[in-house]
Amino acid sequence: MKKGGGKIWTMGSSALILAAGLKLYYSTASVNDLLWVLAPTKLLVELATGETFRFESYAGYMNADHSFLIAASCSGVNFFITAFLMLALVPLFKRRKENVRYVELPVALLAAYVATILANAVRICVALRLQRMNADLIWVNPEQLHRFEGIFIYFGFLLILFVVSEGFRGNYESRSSDYLLSLKRIALPLAIYWGTTLGIPLANGAYRQGTVFWEHCLFVLLTPLVLLLPLSIFRLLKATNKTVGVYGVIRSIH
Repeated sequence: MKKGGGKIWTMGSSALILAAGLKLYYSTASVNDLLWVLAPTKLLVELATGETFRFESYAGYMNADHSFLIAASCSGVNFFITAFLMLALVPLFKRRKENVRYVELPVALLAAYVATILANAVRICVALRLQRMNADLIWVNPEQLHRFEGIFIYFGFLLILFVVSEGFRGNYESRSSDYLLSLKRIALPLAIYWGTTLGIPLANGAYRQGTVFWEHCLFVLLTPLVLLLPLSIFRLLKATNKTVGVYGVIRSIH
């Protein structure tokens, strides 16, 4: 095996093992074990909203009027794992015959962590805003709205992280907007997102929960597509305009 190929296999395996370790850690972690991600998230939420949160051991960060709790489920560790895997694995698909640098693994971990804090803060700020809204203005089930909001924001941040990371890598082609916004390219982070949010729970037997799990699956499958729909329309219109422009040039020549 070539040296470059060996490094790629090592990095890929290391990323998967690290992700599995994080998942195992998260499955047994209490809110006290997740302060490394909840504390900076809480700080950003306080700065953005003006709310004050106080930590209650084994519960989470509670706001002043006890109407909102930043609990362990708000830690975004699953997003952290997904973002890390995307940053660590996607480049390996492009560089099967090239050497890679091991330093990219901790860099991917750090970038995923920062993205997780930002995504968590945005999600919680939006959730706080929705909570303050008049119930009559919210025509969907609050639980379903909360689920949609979470998936939409997390996958949106995953796309942003993908575009930014691709912009820092490779040659000019990989930094061009057409290439970055290519649906074929975006299929990679989408596949990783679905794999971590659906594949792992399915493998762990979450389907035994019945209707609740399958409803969650439906949201996870469809919500990213809702986010990608405007992108698809934009690319279609852009391609149509190019076609019309070329046709006009040809007609003018003749």
